[in-house]
Amino acid sequence: MSQFLILSLSSLMNHHHHHPSSSSSPSQPPQQTLIPGLPYDLSALILAYLPYPYHGTLKSISKSWHHFFSSRFYHSIRLKHIPYSNTSHLLCIFPQDPSVSPPYLFDPLTKAWSSLPLMPCNPHVYGLCNFASVSLNCYVYVLGGSLFDTRSFPLDRPSPSSYSFRFDFVSKRWESLPAMLSPRGSFACAAVVNWNRNRNRNWNGNWNGNRNGNRIVVAGGGSRHTMFGAAGSRMSSVEMYDIGNNEWIGMEGLPRFRAGCVGFMVGDEFWVMGGYGESRTILGVFPVDEYYRDAAVMRFGDEGEGKWRSVGDMWEEGERRQLGKIAVVEDGGAGCPQVFMLDKNDIFRYDMTSNRWCKETTLPKRALDESAVGFVALNGELHVMATHNGAGSVENRRLRRHKRLTSLYIQIYHPGKRIWRTLTTQPPFQQPLDFKTAVMCTIRL
Repeated sequence: MSQFLILSLSSLMNHHHHHPSSSSSPSQPPQQTLIPGLPYDLSALILAYLPYPYHGTLKSISKSWHHFFSSRFYHSIRLKHIPYSNTSHLLCIFPQDPSVSPPYLFDPLTKAWSSLPLMPCNPHVYGLCNFASVSLNCYVYVLGGSLFDTRSFPLDRPSPSSYSFRFDFVSKRWESLPAMLSPRGSFACAAVVNWNRNRNRNWNGNWNGNRNGNRIVVAGGGSRHTMFGAAGSRMSSVEMYDIGNNEWIGMEGLPRFRAGCVGFMVGDEFWVMGGYGESRTILGVFPVDEYYRDAAVMRFGDEGEGKWRSVGDMWEEGERRQLGKIAVVEDGGAGCPQVFMLDKNDIFRYDMTSNRWCKETTLPKRALDESAVGFVALNGELHVMATHNGAGSVENRRLRRHKRLTSLYIQIYHPGKRIWRTLTTQPPFQQPLDFKTAVMCTIRL
């Protein structure tokens, strides 16, 4: 990959050197020449293979490159010529409220970062957190959350949000979507991709698919805000966003109230795991959540969604207090997704047959703060991320007055090969990334 990037940068310099102005070829405008000496279609195919995070820099090379990387033609080339498995699997990180702090894309293969525009701002609300982020085709959706509303009373009480937005990577713009039927934060969310007769073909080869067959399902949730460690409402309602018809549709609710839960798809089943429902108090004063050890599952078939079925407790009393962080590897073996959990410094694999979490491996380097780590699946590998302050060296101490130096240390595990490797990168954030409150999702572009 590094040699490919070097050759690409060399071609950039060559293009910039040979094409400084629009007067070199009056009969062929510069916006129609991508690489001098090569046909437009061949040049477009070459540029289409460049990783997405570099597009911001590439657009500054020339007007023709800016037009090309901003066009739908670029995305159509990738859809036609690049297999789904070879597309760039990127991490989308929301460090804070996306209307105040920009989201970022990270490519672990090239260690390249790029920022996204701010989400539209509502002057009446602030402090959005506990929202859900999910990707589908060339869109990233931001749904719900918990926030403060200046129009509500009391002012210091957070409220659940029903706002829905999505970012279009083709037009590079945010779009406002219809509000959810029920405002919610800290809820389970997953994309349901084309569950029709052609779903196997779409899953394996066509990453665009039939837009009208795609859905996003949300379940449970509540109003809890990250500023408060307890309290907040709980709910059991479930609804689905029909992308083709641009509307939210109510569905059968969960068997019981469940907030703080996680949702994901395994085949044609929507799983809702963990979370909390009832609460108790210590000494009649301090509220403590009662965390669930079970899961609820709904199947989506050709005839539509089914009924909820309950999956019993996945661990014994005293084994752990609550469900850890979840990551799903799309192809974990035998063509079936595999579910993994990060619990403190250990990674567990979920065995559906026994309904138990089986220990898979232990982190080579233990996390100093076990709760302040990120856990996500990218390119078939599990990524465990933690911030690392690099202010220990003499040079860094000298620069510490001007800039807080914080790197991102990533431990990467391959479930198939059962091997570890590490990666260190310098994020472009102004402040250290807090994985306790940051929201993440992955997207293929």
